[in-house]
Amino acid sequence: MSECDFIKGCIFFNDKMETKSNLASMYKRKYCQDNYGNCARYMVATTVGREKVPSDMFPNMRDKAEEIISENN
Repeated sequence: MSECDFIKGCIFFNDKMETKSNLASMYKRKYCQDNYGNCARYMVATTVGREKVPSDMFPNMRDKAEEIISENN
């Protein structure tokens, strides 16, 4: 799989999140540059809109993504 379509504007990928983890580079490889379809941020953005993606959401927060999607559908 190629890079995520949202990579240029993603605050997680571009290190502009309020909360940053030491695991960020691992997440970037796993979610942003390989399997972005499983990224919680991508899931919310493509389902209910980029404006609904919380600024502190990490790519592995799939449960939170499903909750946001459920609340907005």
